[in-house]
Amino acid sequence: MQRVTAQLVAGLVAAVLSLCWADGGGTSLAERVIWAVNSGGETHVDVHGIHFKKDPLEGKVGKASDYGVRLPILRSSPEDQILYQTERYNEDTFGYDVPIREEGDYILVIKFAEVYFAQSQQKVFDVRLNGHVVVKDLDIFDRVGHSTAHDEIVPFSIRRGKLSVQGEVSTFNGKLTVEFVKGYYDNPKVCALYVMKGTLEDVPKLQPHPGLEKPEEGEEEEEEESEGGEEGGKKKIPPGSKYRVQSGPRTPNPYAADNSSLMFPILVAFGVFIPTLFCLCRL
Repeated sequence: MQRVTAQLVAGLVAAVLSLCWADGGGTSLAERVIWAVNSGGETHVDVHGIHFKKDPLEGKVGKASDYGVRLPILRSSPEDQILYQTERYNEDTFGYDVPIREEGDYILVIKFAEVYFAQSQQKVFDVRLNGHVVVKDLDIFDRVGHSTAHDEIVPFSIRRGKLSVQGEVSTFNGKLTVEFVKGYYDNPKVCALYVMKGTLEDVPKLQPHPGLEKPEEGEEEEEEESEGGEEGGKKKIPPGSKYRVQSGPRTPNPYAADNSSLMFPILVAFGVFIPTLFCLCRL
């Protein structure tokens, strides 16, 4: 009886352990993060428990800025706005080195917010991961607008000494280099970034932004009621016309009420009659 009980207990323990491993080993999001930095700022622990360390580039590369602290950052929780309010920028390409010792699936999360420029094509740059361009022509204002949080999420994997990202493969020597590449428009920058083990589903999402919502492709065409028609049915909006600015009423013909063409013969006759009458009176 004791032997049977012991086997049952061992089975239950094994089942519990298997469930824990299936759920990511029972590790929290913060425990999956292997490296995190608050660029241009001090240490910070976010609402998920992720510990962002002070910027290691302070006094070495680029310039730190806290210009954004005067602004509320949309899409970010009040506790974590500081991650988007400080930043590091440089007049040339710069980056961070992240040591990674274990193989597996990883996610790079890079945080941005445009707190200075008020239009697009003012700051545009690339992001490279060990030489691979993973974000091309990033224009933060064009993506989300002013003082609004924006995360770039880049999944990658490391196996058998190889780094795989976005369909490209290269040799991996234990160091992940994240670079912000100087472009034609102003200087590259970053607000914060972290690297974690896991998949896209494990990454916390930013709060929704109503101004960024766009209809998904394949969405059924909306229908609107027609004002007239014999059947009184509905008509479909032609594709591509959903956001087209509709023209106003047709402009009236400015010459429609012009009677000058009728008055011209009368004026000519009147002009001839006056001199003739004057001549007759002189006789």
